[in-house]
Amino acid sequence: MNLSELGWSDFFAHSFEAYRVQGYTVGRVALEHKQAYTLYAEQGELSATVSGKLRHQATAAEDFPAVGDWVVVRIRDEGQATIHAILPRKSKFSRKTVGGKTQEQIVAANIDTVFLVAGLDHDFNLRRIERYLVLAWESGATPVILLNKADLCDAVEERVLEVEEVAIAVPIVVLSAAQNQGLDALQPYLKPGQTSALLGSSGVGKSTLTNQLVGTAQQSVQPVRQGDSRGRHTTTHRELLLLPSGGCIIDTPGMREIQIWSEGAGLEETFTDIEALAEECRFRDCQHQQEPGCAVRQALEAGALDERRFASFQKLQKELNYLIRKQDQRATLAEKEKWKQITKSLRKMNNR
Repeated sequence: MNLSELGWSDFFAHSFEAYRVQGYTVGRVALEHKQAYTLYAEQGELSATVSGKLRHQATAAEDFPAVGDWVVVRIRDEGQATIHAILPRKSKFSRKTVGGKTQEQIVAANIDTVFLVAGLDHDFNLRRIERYLVLAWESGATPVILLNKADLCDAVEERVLEVEEVAIAVPIVVLSAAQNQGLDALQPYLKPGQTSALLGSSGVGKSTLTNQLVGTAQQSVQPVRQGDSRGRHTTTHRELLLLPSGGCIIDTPGMREIQIWSEGAGLEETFTDIEALAEECRFRDCQHQQEPGCAVRQALEAGALDERRFASFQKLQKELNYLIRKQDQRATLAEKEKWKQITKSLRKMNNR
């Protein structure tokens, strides 16, 4: 396989150099299932597991390889390899794991373009698009919004205008994957060496789109419910697929629950209009409630800022603040545990 078509670049080559002189090779994670991996490499497709050292040093899920990662490997036998390290990621689309734990789940790594797929049917939801945009901007990749199922919508132009209001300066592509319409507009993002990822809720048509782009029925598709246009998870795992154009695309399962994982930059980028208004408030710590000279409240009262968009911003900001507090608590506990183990080890050494 041609590494440059898989996305290999000077960014990764620089980090790999120290391993190269030791005789290691590289592969890109195409599929992960219960910590068993399928890799694409110059030698072809490899089956791989992580080394005992890498497993021992991992302290969280994000320390294990994710789909899209470039990994340092040693080939054992024909088609078998051991993963010894993960090369630094140039981008990663992450969310908080589902449930009560405050942990990061990497959905896709080393992506250039995040295709945020939304259906132009009954499941169209501007607030969900905003939520995805926060994570997309945080990832370090470029977001592009794909409005799918145009053949099922009688008000396409109105929908596009609504999305433009919340997705400021983000490219928007209208298409119908099922009818193979509008897909040519995606070609600039699917060039050799480029990696894109499809993100979106169940039933928005990601699997149908993947099949059209790859040119074969890689992913099974199922009909959505008539009442709300929601679908079942037709894609059950994340997978990096090779495109006829020479690029790569990562298909992902539909996300019924998309929880924020951000340091704040994604929120600011998504709501640049509100952030710009906040800069004009009289007080730097304005909460946009009843403070005098609040530019945000003035915009709301004048109708220049949509109440629903501002409520969405407040909700996501509250989630982000809560997440940051939980992350700080987790980091503090991890540091305490680390020094506890160091102290234990020192006592054992002194008692010998």
